[in-house]
Amino acid sequence: MKYKTQGTCSQEINIELKDGVIDSVSFVGGCNGNLQGICALVKGMTAEAAISKLKGIRCGFKPTSCPDQLARALESML
Repeated sequence: MKYKTQGTCSQEINIELKDGVIDSVSFVGGCNGNLQGICALVKGMTAEAAISKLKGIRCGFKPTSCPDQLARALESML
């Protein structure tokens, strides 16, 4: 699934779920090193577990962040 982000430096998140488990995640744009780390950490995690850890994280003064946008994307997939 392709998810268009809002309010972040990244423009899009590509996500593959298999039976509710994150198979792969990639971001288009954003802070490359940090986002590669997030993608590696959530791989193999259930969508629900990732949502509970990432939802609500803010980037500076922004009301959202790339991890928060990933949580929102996963919520929309469930």
